[in-house]
Amino acid sequence: MRFPVDTSAVKFVAGGAPEPALDYDTKAPKLDESGKPIFNVYLFAVGAGGRDQLTVKVVGEPKGIGEFTPVRVHELVATTWSMENRSGVSFRASAIEPLTGTRPAS
Repeated sequence: MRFPVDTSAVKFVAGGAPEPALDYDTKAPKLDESGKPIFNVYLFAVGAGGRDQLTVKVVGEPKGIGEFTPVRVHELVATTWSMENRSGVSFRASAIEPLTGTRPAS
């Protein structure tokens, strides 16, 4: 199931530069339906009295993001998953940009 995430009360800081997402079996870079590369962005989220680490997938390589870069996350969605005896939540965003950058076109 997919859940939109309200990020208005959360601050995000990158844990490092974006990395290409890799297919678990082949180790080849993952692509979206249109053939664009998918990247993992490792983030620290702080807000609402808590903090956490999360990996957010985004299509296309976000520019200008390095370790401890404050970022803005657009249209964050959490998706639940399960495989055999494991389950969890994955995150995807329409865009991630340095906080000082300009907002991408919608």
